Amino acid sequence: MIEVEVKAKINSFKEMEDKLAEIGAEKTKKEFQEDIYFNSPVVDFAKTDEALRIRTTKENDDTNIFITYKGPKIDKQSKTRREIEMGIEDSKKCSDIFEAIGFKKVRTVRKNRQYYTFENFEISLDDIEGLDPYMEIEIALSDGEDYSEAQKSIFDLFERLGITDGFERTSYLELLENLYK
Repeated sequence: MIEVEVKAKINSFKEMEDKLAEIGAEKTKKEFQEDIYFNSPVVDFAKTDEALRIRTTKENDDTNIFITYKGPKIDKQSKTRREIEMGIEDSKKCSDIFEAIGFKKVRTVRKNRQYYTFENFEISLDDIEGLDPYMEIEIALSDGEDYSEAQKSIFDLFERLGITDGFERTSYLELLENLYK
């Protein structure tokens, strides 16, 4: 899968919630996410622009756990990249396996995320521990599909919502790492 994603810093969640309601975006769910990021013993993911994480999501009484690999960004304007994800049963055991074969924990990122859908877009408002508020808009495409039109439509939607700057290609992990250097 190719994840075409653009992220921007926003002023306030309330302002963005109102704008999303105005265009008819539908609020779909709210969940807590905890992402444990790892670095490879073979290559430095910070240098290769890759990511490996274990994500635990909690929504009401439902908990789900995933391993996600994200490849390097494939353009200079967005966070578009290949993504491979699968569900697992136990984050602690998975973490233990990763560490046993040489992967190192880098950082844990925690956030509350409010999801919306609008047309073919998935929109999230992200309240990340230690960072300002952000909004992400993404479209998932099949491997090999041209992403340029999807990317343009995401920037058009941001503009429709009044956001024309504050775009960020850096991951939340990198933003937090930069704060604590």
